[in-house]
Amino acid sequence: MKAVIFHGVGDIRLDDVPEPTIQAPTDAIVRVTASAICGTDLHFVRGTFAGMEPGTILGHEGVGVVEVVGDGVRNLAVGDRVVIPSTIACGYCSYCRAGYFAQCDNANPHGSAAGTSFFGGPEPTGPFQGLQAEYARIPFANTGLVRLPDEVSDEQAILLSDIFPTGYFGAELAEIRPGDTVAVFGCGPVGIFAIVSAGLLDAGRIIAVDGIDSRLEDARRHGAEVINFEREDPLEAIKSLTGGIGVDRVIDAVGVDAVHPHHGPAADDEQARQFEQEQRQIAPDARPHDDHWVPGDAPSQVSRWAVEAVAKAGTISIIGVYPPADETFPIGRAMNKNLTLKMGNCNHRRYLPMLVRLVRSGAVDPITVLKRQEPMLSAIDAYKSFDQRRAGWLKVELKPAA
Repeated sequence: MKAVIFHGVGDIRLDDVPEPTIQAPTDAIVRVTASAICGTDLHFVRGTFAGMEPGTILGHEGVGVVEVVGDGVRNLAVGDRVVIPSTIACGYCSYCRAGYFAQCDNANPHGSAAGTSFFGGPEPTGPFQGLQAEYARIPFANTGLVRLPDEVSDEQAILLSDIFPTGYFGAELAEIRPGDTVAVFGCGPVGIFAIVSAGLLDAGRIIAVDGIDSRLEDARRHGAEVINFEREDPLEAIKSLTGGIGVDRVIDAVGVDAVHPHHGPAADDEQARQFEQEQRQIAPDARPHDDHWVPGDAPSQVSRWAVEAVAKAGTISIIGVYPPADETFPIGRAMNKNLTLKMGNCNHRRYLPMLVRLVRSGAVDPITVLKRQEPMLSAIDAYKSFDQRRAGWLKVELKPAA
């Protein structure tokens, strides 16, 4: 079968690999009908996350049809259409039973303290082969697959595999109450779904901060007031919009892609911008870390903005991905303001049934975020365009030939 394979930093290829087989009674094999490229995948390709093993199939978002089920899978049948939660969970440990599927005690083969397991990730997460392939093995399939009704299309469902649940998780972590003013930093796919989810939780106002006009336009279409940090100081703008008070809640949907503290509206040197773009492209000579971040560096600009933008006694929700090596945060300033900080990897399986019902009812149509559909044979070019954040490449679906 064809699959997108990680060979090294800056080096991914579309290769022929063996089809997966059942390895445990709780496994299922899914024929993948839709996958997607996520910003997290770019972290692996750029080298911002260490530990990726050459030969790993990338991708943690998937929709498909069940082809084979193990003897221990009692709730699914061959032919069922399913969406695949990005994080892997057993469904029966105490954490899964409490809804913390991302902290499952049994999914990660490195032990209960090893952290979240997900498809297509680095060695400490399992590793498990990813979903940018024609077929995929799904461990703990009775929990790790959610059946789809006919009314929900593949194009809608692929956005339920990861980014819609993650955006909703971020809004829930932010403790949004009706009438709250919420700032969302980052208007990529997860940021847009955080905006949508803040609306579902009855936020009174939503302010979106990004530096890319096309993404800010998407945020505006979804009901947000927008701030381009390349043209104005976002803190001054937020204070102006809130009567000097700040927002009640902040959602950091940027993570490791956050710009460096000295980068921002004043960094208008065209040569520097060109150099940045060249370094961020997927190429064999790509740098082993994002040009804006190195482990142990000062806190990201978004961390600083979040702490300053939120009102006293407010809440900061962090759902943008930061690697384990990042140990910096303006904790003193946050403590001085009595802030609540909540963060983590999304417990996808917790939210999927509810979100599937919302999409089925027509209350939300996630397809407004899906901007590109590309055949898997064009996956490498799609990665490059997505990495360069070209207009129209907010979220990319890959369609396997199978």
